[in-house]
Amino acid sequence: MTIADPRAYIDSSMTEEQWLQQVRELARLKGWLNYHTRSSRRSDPGFPDLVLVRGERLVFAELKREKGRVTSHQRTWLEALEETAETHVWRPSDWERVEEVLA
Repeated sequence: MTIADPRAYIDSSMTEEQWLQQVRELARLKGWLNYHTRSSRRSDPGFPDLVLVRGERLVFAELKREKGRVTSHQRTWLEALEETAETHVWRPSDWERVEEVLA
């Protein structure tokens, strides 16, 4: 079996947990303090997956599998937060953009 686009295959097969760990590791390597709520079952719905802080920058990121959808609650949070901070929805195929933001 030959895979025409190996990166696309990896992106499509990556779980959200794997994606989260990859982004958090890059953030740590680049000097970002980062926070992720492990169990949000008793929290209000929609708060972004990841909060990142470095110097004067504050970033909120919602992480999705390649074909994952942003819920209305997540969209509401991201729109409210973008008034005062950077907000992003990142998928595995956005890796180069993630590297740029966290550089």
